[in-house]
Amino acid sequence: MVEQPDQFVFNTFAFLVWGALVMWMCAGFTMLESGAVRTKNASMICLKNIGIYSIAGLAYFFIGYNLMYVDVGNLIGSLEFLYGPSVDEKALLGGDAGAVSAVVENGYATMSDWFFQMVFVATAASIVSGAIAERIKMWSFFVFTLILTAFVYPIVGAWTWGGGWLAEKGFQDFAGSTIVHGTGGWAALAGVLVVGPRLGKFKRDGSVKATPPSNVLVVTLGVFILWFGWFGFNGGSQLALGTPADAIAMSHVLVNTNLGAAAGVIAALAISRPILGRIDLFAGLNGAIAGLVSITAGPDIVDHYWAVVIGAVGGVLCTIGIKVLEKVKIDDVVGAIPAHLVAGIWGTLAVTIAAGGRFHIQLLGIVSIGAFVFVVSFVIWKVLDAVMGLRVSADVERMGQDVGELGLEAYPEFVLMPEEYDE
Repeated sequence: MVEQPDQFVFNTFAFLVWGALVMWMCAGFTMLESGAVRTKNASMICLKNIGIYSIAGLAYFFIGYNLMYVDVGNLIGSLEFLYGPSVDEKALLGGDAGAVSAVVENGYATMSDWFFQMVFVATAASIVSGAIAERIKMWSFFVFTLILTAFVYPIVGAWTWGGGWLAEKGFQDFAGSTIVHGTGGWAALAGVLVVGPRLGKFKRDGSVKATPPSNVLVVTLGVFILWFGWFGFNGGSQLALGTPADAIAMSHVLVNTNLGAAAGVIAALAISRPILGRIDLFAGLNGAIAGLVSITAGPDIVDHYWAVVIGAVGGVLCTIGIKVLEKVKIDDVVGAIPAHLVAGIWGTLAVTIAAGGRFHIQLLGIVSIGAFVFVVSFVIWKVLDAVMGLRVSADVERMGQDVGELGLEAYPEFVLMPEEYDE
């Protein structure tokens, strides 16, 4: 007789629903980035983001999942996963009642777990897109995305969530402040250093050309979508919904996620005038993301006031980080590095304060993952630059990638000639 099949159903259902919610974050990144860049590059942003999700799904299916959750030594023997559910699940789908017990013992359907893990990979890759927008070639970026999602991120995941050496040492990162957002942030930092700033961003006299969002409404919508999707990102990372204890824990996670984001907004707005010289909406929006990233490492804490503190500090650090990047002439179009990397580092360390993590272990995880991702990403960017070229031509950059590469403007202006007025 099968024991507790209801837990199997609820756990599987949770993976699928929360995964779908995280997938919706791709729309959030698309809106945020397309509204943050100049209108002449918005169509390229849309193409890049749907490409990211597609590449991540295929790469993680054929390579990444096995690399992340299976010993490399046994990788060849595990390739049956590539063709769908486990053997027991295939038997069950085929009507073999004898397979039911073996399947239920796993606690959830194998493919539901794969789906939930895959959408996290796509999130990490999306972080890179916004930082290096408006000047990188599409195919060069897609090749980097393929390598990041098939190899780089899965190796980091194998060290941690896959039960590797960092997991054995006790490294804690509930939903991926460092594993997901730090990985994306380090890859983005390497990319902006190799590709360089946009034309005219940093002037010879030392001043910085302001590049405010081209569509504030779209950016704001993108942040709200990301905030919404984050409930799946953190809530689903409870990895179970089969018992009352799981439901209670998930409730705490969702409340703390919301508190962290809200505190990040208010804190970022409060310091935007002294730091940036004005009350800055963009800083407040990035503050929301920074608050979300900060609380992602430890949203399972019970004391909710810690979520407020952690999110607020994340918002402050993100706003300071935006200013620092300008000072050192690093051109991050959407503020991805402060919002994801800086806030991710802080959130991972904050686990020491609020959720029982050990400082030296958390620091070891940050440094080792950061060094690995940054160095490998820097080398990949350099190789791609030498082989394919990373940057579009100056002419394409000036006219915009929408016209220069796609021939499709996101905001076409239909201007009538005088002789057309009466037609």
